[in-house]
Amino acid sequence: QVQLVESGGDLVQPGGSLRLSCAVSGLTVNSYSMGWFRQAPGKEREFVAGISWIIGNRYYADSVKGRFTISRDNAENSVYLQMNSLRPEDTAIYYCNIVQGASPAFTSWGQGTQVTVSS
Repeated sequence: QVQLVESGGDLVQPGGSLRLSCAVSGLTVNSYSMGWFRQAPGKEREFVAGISWIIGNRYYADSVKGRFTISRDNAENSVYLQMNSLRPEDTAIYYCNIVQGASPAFTSWGQGTQVTVSS
């Protein structure tokens, strides 16, 4: 059974940084493309970043390009999202999932982790 457990969210000031973690069980992260999504209050869940399983190509939503970096640790079987230069509009619950392109490929979601960017 696949389980995705996100952590690392916090309250941070604009311009600050956070590193989110996604601990994965039930599959190995280097055998699947993995990604991050977010959902802000009153909005649809949206794609943020992805890392392909074959050679680890990274790709991002335009809104976070140049500020966020996705990575994975095969030994820890985890996926990470380093977020720099955070803005109030980055406030959302962040989730990880298996991805196909920019779409989630696994129907079950973890609990997510709350990121709040505010002064």
